[in-house]
Amino acid sequence: MSARNSQANKAAARERLRAEREAQAKRDKVRRQVIVAGAVVAALALAGGVGFAVMKANEPGVWEKAAEAELVKPKNTEGENGTTVVIGKPEAKKTLELYEDSRCPACASFEQAVGEQVKKDVDAGKFKLQYIGATFIDNAVKGEGSKNALSALGAALNVSPDAFLAYKNALYSAENHPSETDDKFAKDDYLLKVADQVPALKGNAEFKAAVENGTYDRWALEMGKAFNKSGVTGTPTLKMDGKKIETPATPQAFTEAIDKALQG
Repeated sequence: MSARNSQANKAAARERLRAEREAQAKRDKVRRQVIVAGAVVAALALAGGVGFAVMKANEPGVWEKAAEAELVKPKNTEGENGTTVVIGKPEAKKTLELYEDSRCPACASFEQAVGEQVKKDVDAGKFKLQYIGATFIDNAVKGEGSKNALSALGAALNVSPDAFLAYKNALYSAENHPSETDDKFAKDDYLLKVADQVPALKGNAEFKAAVENGTYDRWALEMGKAFNKSGVTGTPTLKMDGKKIETPATPQAFTEAIDKALQG
C-alpha cells in the first residue's frame, strides 16, 4: 500500500469517527431534552394535581350547598319553612310533641316499644302528633346520617303522612337501625333499601328521585334549626301542653302517661 493510500485511509477513518461523535452528541442532546421535557410535564402534572386537589378541598360540601339551595317544603307541612309537621285527625283536641333524631339509639328503643301504640292512638283521634326532627348526632359523633335520613323522611312525608309514619317506624326498627356510631343513614342506597319495606314507597320513582337528588336536604337543615330553637336538649322527648312526659318504655306506660296528660 502506498503512503498516499495509507494517509487517505487514516483521514477517512478520522472523518468517520468525527461524524459518529457528532451523531452521538446529537442523540445525547435529544435524550437530555426529552428527559427535561418529561420532568417539566411531570412537574406541571403534579402541580396541576395538587391545585385540583386544593380546589376540590375548598369546594363546599353537599350540606354546605344545601344550606344555600332553594327551600322545597314537603307536602303535609305547615309554617314558614315547612317545619311544622302535625299528623292526625283535625278533631283531636290535644297534640303530642315528639322530638327525635334518626340516629338516636334511645329513639329506636322507644319506637320499637311504643311506636305502634302511638300510631294506633293517632289513627283513633286520641291526639295529634307533632314531629320535630333533630340532627345533633351528626355533630356529636360526626357524620351525615341524621340529616340524610331526615331529608328522606321529608320525601316520605311528601307522599303521605301514613308513608312518613311507616317509614319512620322502618328506620327505627331493630332490623334496620344502625348503632349510633355507624353512619349507615348517610348512604342513599341504604335509605332506599329500607323504604322498600313500605308499600307506598317501594317502586315510587318520585320518592326515589327526591332521596337521590337531596330535594329536601334544605328542609332537613331547617327542621334541625327548629329543634335547636325548641330548648329540648335530648331525644326522644315527649311533650303535651308544653309539659314534658317522661319517656315510657312500654305501651301500657305510654297509655297511662298520655291519659294523665290529656286530663291535665
